[in-house]
Amino acid sequence: MSGHSHWATVRRQKSAVDAKKGKVFSKCARLIMSAARIGGGHLDINTRLKYAIDDARSVNMPKEKIDRAIRKGTGDLEGESLEEGVYEGYGPGGVALLVETLTDNRNRTGSEIRRLFEDAGSSLAGAGSVAWMFRKKGVLSVRHDAADEDRLMEIILEAGADDMRSFGDFYEITCEPSGFSEVKQALIDNTISLDTAQVTNVATQNATPSLDEARKVLKLMGSLEDHEDVQNVSANFDITAELMAEIT
Repeated sequence: MSGHSHWATVRRQKSAVDAKKGKVFSKCARLIMSAARIGGGHLDINTRLKYAIDDARSVNMPKEKIDRAIRKGTGDLEGESLEEGVYEGYGPGGVALLVETLTDNRNRTGSEIRRLFEDAGSSLAGAGSVAWMFRKKGVLSVRHDAADEDRLMEIILEAGADDMRSFGDFYEITCEPSGFSEVKQALIDNTISLDTAQVTNVATQNATPSLDEARKVLKLMGSLEDHEDVQNVSANFDITAELMAEIT
């Protein structure tokens, strides 16, 4: 099982807690603001904004908060000046980590991300040292009980998806970023409920940490995602379902 799939499993367990704390709304708002600032506030011409709003809706972010974030991004309301950042590093067991951020203070964020790595006995690396192990992919997950496997495969292949695999209680569908909207819409049109749907970084090669190293990696990823400036964390670890069961 890939690092992305493992982290998606753990993330589902965290999401309810994060939502109660309001963290997830704050992160969604920042992502919407950034997308609107870069590409404008019209969904029909700003795919990035559309994805950001889809993510916000998936965690039940109120419409007024979404609209306010868009208006801040387009300059209709006063808002933060946000800058994107990407941090690359190695975690326990040599696992590669890619951390995407949005911040109003790049120096502060960089220092705090570095400290989180160091506290975990890990280290940041230079630009490009880790990014080459990942590529952007559309990733969508559907619960086993939400669709018949053969029918689901037929729908997603007709829509242009690359692959579908089973992980735990879910089917994980992958596609090129350019085809993400079409695949997602095909599932919606066929009344198939989506558990998650996002364009994210997926590893092209994997590390195989021990049980103890995998626990430490997941803990580090959790600490990174708890940081208010971090939008996404990707990793390239691969462990067996048996070891994952021990962790979760």
